[in-house]
Amino acid sequence: MPSVSSSSSAPDRVAPAFIALGLVLLAGAPFVVADAPVEATMGIVSKIFYFHVPAAMLTLTSSIVCGVASLVFLATRRQGADRVALAAAELVVVYGLIVLVTGPLWARKAWGVWWVWEARLVMTLVMWMIFVSYLLLRRFGGPGAEVLAAAVGLFGMAVSPFVYYSVNLWRTMHPTTNVIPSLPASMARPLWYCVAAFVALYVGLLMTRVRVEKDQTALEAAFLALED
Repeated sequence: MPSVSSSSSAPDRVAPAFIALGLVLLAGAPFVVADAPVEATMGIVSKIFYFHVPAAMLTLTSSIVCGVASLVFLATRRQGADRVALAAAELVVVYGLIVLVTGPLWARKAWGVWWVWEARLVMTLVMWMIFVSYLLLRRFGGPGAEVLAAAVGLFGMAVSPFVYYSVNLWRTMHPTTNVIPSLPASMARPLWYCVAAFVALYVGLLMTRVRVEKDQTALEAAFLALED
């Protein structure tokens, strides 16, 4: 029976710890956010900000993780890089969906409409759809689809800087990128608390999904060996 190295088992121990930490922090987030000031015109709806922004940060971060891992895979054909790219792409879709749900909830109160066709919103939707396409390619593309999907992952990563800087490049209704650095401490503390919660959960989910994909590949290889 093959032995399991300590390095391969380390992620199995660390990933649940990150997930547990993220869930504990998220459980405490409503109490932390409750102490944040309420915006005068938006009222309690303004508290969506503390969940919308961290989700947006992790969406963009995960797109970069996917793109870099895809580039490594295309250059080296390392399966480990491909597994990281796939896991990151799935998390772009998950965190991006949170952004696309919380954003309109905030916009309805702030702007009076659920959606406007302005640069930040449109480019966020486009990037999210690119990574949905990535996952569809991986699921239905057949043999060799991982190579084409990696190219899509690179394209998604290339779009992410435009999503971030679009509010600075064009006049839009969306707040610019200088809002967060200028936040008062009463708002910055709960925001970064929520960011820490989302990051911890993200790291745990990414490591877990990579491990699941690795085990699934090994299981499929074992079945093929039995058929031979």
